Amino acid sequence: MQIIDTFLIGLGNVNRNFLRILEMKATRLAQDYGIAFRIVAAADSSGVAVNPAGFDPAATRRFKETGGRACELPGYSAGNSPADVLATLRCDLALEASPVNLTTGEPGLSAARTALRRGVSMVLANKAPVALAYRELHQLAAASGAGLRFSATVCGALPVINIGRRDLIAADVTRLHGIFNATTNFILAEMAAGRSYADALQEAQQRGIAETDPSLDVEGWDTATKLVIVANSVLGVDATLADVAVTGIVHVTAADLAQEAQRGKTIKLLAMADRIGDGFSLAVKPTSVDADSFLGRCSGWEMGVEIESDLYGRMFHKIWEREPLPTAAAMLRDAVDIFVGRR
Repeated sequence: MQIIDTFLIGLGNVNRNFLRILEMKATRLAQDYGIAFRIVAAADSSGVAVNPAGFDPAATRRFKETGGRACELPGYSAGNSPADVLATLRCDLALEASPVNLTTGEPGLSAARTALRRGVSMVLANKAPVALAYRELHQLAAASGAGLRFSATVCGALPVINIGRRDLIAADVTRLHGIFNATTNFILAEMAAGRSYADALQEAQQRGIAETDPSLDVEGWDTATKLVIVANSVLGVDATLADVAVTGIVHVTAADLAQEAQRGKTIKLLAMADRIGDGFSLAVKPTSVDADSFLGRCSGWEMGVEIESDLYGRMFHKIWEREPLPTAAAMLRDAVDIFVGRR
């Protein structure tokens, strides 16, 4: 049995659901993969707690769900950030799911840099560190031999990154269009059915699908961040957020949706990468598409991606995801890929 000492950075919806998966699937992970995750540190906005013997997953999850904070856990490391603790902590893996900060990437970016320099493998659901420092993080991982995975950053459990990096061998992608944000897709579908924008957004927040700062969703920046990650990891483009033309859904009205419906169309917030010469144009904007097209039929809590390439034709993939559990499962998938793959 391989024991993987693990640091949970962020104890919000995603990492709490990772704890739930450990409750549900510990026996399965041991039997099928010969691994067990021991949670030796946990961090939230109040600080970091360290327990080399391991925090109980079920007790820790319940503690957080009833309003507990990391600073109240035994082993609280006063005054230390996740990066500070990672500088000396003996662990094998960090799972980064703290809130997205597209300005500085913190605290996730410093934590990722510190972990990877020390050879501690990193799995991210937090998009900001990957979008802001994609090349740097990969260089650090290559130098230390640490694993670095981030499939959960794009469309939750839908393996967009894995498909692009693993399954399109030798292909040149010519066009990649997708619905990368379930919150905005749900809001647009509900508005088309007569519900108010505010009510639909509130439900997305209550379900834990909307970002902590919902403006990232509705103004298009969450989708743009995912497009930057896809551009770097799948399309081979050194892209940043400055390279993406971004328009959100805040100015889309029920009248706009009704007008498009009369034409057999629907409005979707699309991430679009279209090859132009040796590069790609990158854009995020509300786009009118045929209602009976693949992306037109991705409705409500669904996300999807359409990929065209010279070798593999047109590929269509989608997922229905209205809770954080599948995103947590994507982090598990990445972690198992690192440690079972190495063995």
